[in-house]
Amino acid sequence: MLGLVDVGGSYFTFSNENNYMIWKFLKTCRDNGWLYKGRDVMPWCARCGTGISQHEIVTDGYFEVTHDSVFVKFPLVDRENEALLVWTTTPWTLTSNVAAAVGPELTYVKVQHEDGWTYYLAEEAVKNSLIGKYEVVGKLKGEELLGWTYRGPFDELPAAMAAFAEANYTHRVIPWKEVGADEGTGIVHIAPGCGAEDFQLSKENDLPIIAPLNENGVYIDGFDWLTGQHSQEVAEAIFENLREKGVYYRKQRYAHRYPHCWRCGTELVYRLVDEWFISMGELYDKPREEVTEAEKQASLRYQIMDRVEKINWYPGFGYDREMDWLRNMHDWMISKKRYWGLALPIWECADCGHFTVVGDEQELEERAVEGWETFEGHTPHRPFIDAVKIACPECGGKVSRIKDVGNPWLDAGIVAFSTLGYRHHPDYWEKWYPADWISESFPGQFRNWFYSLLAQSTVLGDEPPFLNLFGYSTLLAEDGREMHKSWGNSIEFNEAADKMGADTMRWLYASCKPEQNLRFGFHVGDETRRRFLIPLWNVYSFLVSYANLDGWTPSVQDFLDSTPSPIEAHAQLDAWIKERVDETAVSVRASLDKYDAEKATQALEALLDDLSNWYVRRSRRRFWKSEADADKNAAYRTLYQVMVKFIRLLAPFIPFTTEVMYQNLVRSVDENAPLSVHHTLYPDADAASLDRRLLDKMGLAITAASLGRSARSSEDIKLRQPLAKARINVGSQQAQDDLQELADVLAEEINVKEVEVVSEVGALVNYVLMPNNRVLGPKFGKDFPKVRQALMALDPAEAGAHVAGGRIAHHRGGW
Repeated sequence: MLGLVDVGGSYFTFSNENNYMIWKFLKTCRDNGWLYKGRDVMPWCARCGTGISQHEIVTDGYFEVTHDSVFVKFPLVDRENEALLVWTTTPWTLTSNVAAAVGPELTYVKVQHEDGWTYYLAEEAVKNSLIGKYEVVGKLKGEELLGWTYRGPFDELPAAMAAFAEANYTHRVIPWKEVGADEGTGIVHIAPGCGAEDFQLSKENDLPIIAPLNENGVYIDGFDWLTGQHSQEVAEAIFENLREKGVYYRKQRYAHRYPHCWRCGTELVYRLVDEWFISMGELYDKPREEVTEAEKQASLRYQIMDRVEKINWYPGFGYDREMDWLRNMHDWMISKKRYWGLALPIWECADCGHFTVVGDEQELEERAVEGWETFEGHTPHRPFIDAVKIACPECGGKVSRIKDVGNPWLDAGIVAFSTLGYRHHPDYWEKWYPADWISESFPGQFRNWFYSLLAQSTVLGDEPPFLNLFGYSTLLAEDGREMHKSWGNSIEFNEAADKMGADTMRWLYASCKPEQNLRFGFHVGDETRRRFLIPLWNVYSFLVSYANLDGWTPSVQDFLDSTPSPIEAHAQLDAWIKERVDETAVSVRASLDKYDAEKATQALEALLDDLSNWYVRRSRRRFWKSEADADKNAAYRTLYQVMVKFIRLLAPFIPFTTEVMYQNLVRSVDENAPLSVHHTLYPDADAASLDRRLLDKMGLAITAASLGRSARSSEDIKLRQPLAKARINVGSQQAQDDLQELADVLAEEINVKEVEVVSEVGALVNYVLMPNNRVLGPKFGKDFPKVRQALMALDPAEAGAHVAGGRIAHHRGGW
């Protein structure tokens, strides 16, 4: 139970130990020079009042939405009725425009429009941007536009006038290699206070920054009639204002993927904020194997990569995804502008700017110069933690804690240390660290939980936090759509378990490919039940029903008795099914050792198919006959032993069904047996000791019978209609001998009077040699007629045999 410490849950983020362990982690980052305060434009949720870090939205944070985009005129200075034509999907950001970016290598056009204006825009964007009549009167490269000055759409706002006056700046055209003409006009409006890429361009081009929004997404003072209005509610008002100024061209409905808050689903805005970051270090421009140890020590991302190498990833592409994230991720933003949450242990001096990271409660008490009595006895959260003041080690001033709280992934990533008592019980921690196995859905967790676990463990130790990671994809509705309550297609767990059955759900989950989305629903559950659970129960019911009718009750000795049937063919069948169980045990153990539940279920389903559709079906007469002879007892004993071992193999997958079977088959006859199937040792077998000859021989018979039935079906000949002969070809002499030995079984299975095993496939197949004109024509050119003539002269059966054996050769001079 995660988070409920009173009922035994160890992952309790509110606990002191969890919080102080994060303090230790952050102090270690500070000691290594990786923790810093930075100013950046970040995705921001106005509803939650907090910034969203890159890895919180990059995977699951984008949704398809439709907005009103707008085409706007940016009038050029000293050029009457000439303007750059600019397009934006975020009209609220126009209030903070400082520049317009063009692609230096793109071709732009000068267009004379019927509305009396002359517009500049990318040549490729003309058809999608302009309406009405126009004429292209000139062309120029984007680099020729650089440095042009223009009047912005909201230059009259006090905030804009103040920013431009302070920087002695005028709107201008700047280069940006990322500008394209696929969307918009090929001229991008740049507002460094409202966009992450815009902010980076401001650094490169020495642009002023206008930051318009407060933490609630509302315009701050300095924005005139917009002050106090919410940024996501002003589009129409801005359009009307642009019309009044004569710079509005047109608007357009635009569908695109836009970032949303992963918690509440609110559309994000971008704000200029001061946040705290952990540096991931430089990404070196060379192969990773060439990065030196000194370079690794200076770059946290490469140290994390070394931990990733020590982990087994299931599916294997998990490794590639994690490495790709580490190569491309930005620095980790760890702060949030909220009241409640992890109190970041950072005390920043208002006088000299120096900041101190406190590593634990003892250090805080030692450093405290005020407020310790108010805080003592409380958890390290606001408001009590904020009472504590420390002395600045640089200037001696009295310093308060910053108001920021921590990113929640700090809480999630520290559990490998906090829950195992790393600080106070190092021996216990060392005994259980790292975890053998963890599991989570992989679409987002490569960038969230897996990453935070790896990052924090790398800072605090030398080993990864886990050795094996099993990731799986997304659960979808049966029609392939995501499940949502609002759509009415979500299925609550208890409803599914009650209606479908918990074991059906478990088998459905275990047998799916983890790298593929699982379509879940009651129809899929019904198919799973029909495919496996019902056939399994039918075999169990067959054994129990006939044993009760005959009064056959297993003794303790029957668990181990291997007395064979006196009928050789039946003894061989009994021995084979036991070998199949052991073979399956070897396969399932090997799969589970690699956490491959899907492959394990495939082996178990194959065993059930052989048990039900071959062993039980071919043994039915042994159970039906009236006399309780040695052959019948051998059949009961064999099926009983097989079922007991089979349900033990199945117990981890379908624990409830197997428990019912175990109680009836084992506990009802042996009171000294383990109380539950889950108390028994998991079945094991020695792969080297398996009777491969017997397994291969019976497997060949099963395959041959299946092919025989398929041949009948393809010719629409019912199985009940007897046929004179079946001719079968197999490759090796051993296989031929095996089929001869089982000829009577095959004849009965496919209802023929005789089975003939032929050594040459030509006896069953007629070959025709046909040249592949499309391939051979271009290859041989004018010699192709000779090639075709040579092919026609070959014996088709002999040529087919040579091709099958890989012995055909050709050359231009002959064959």
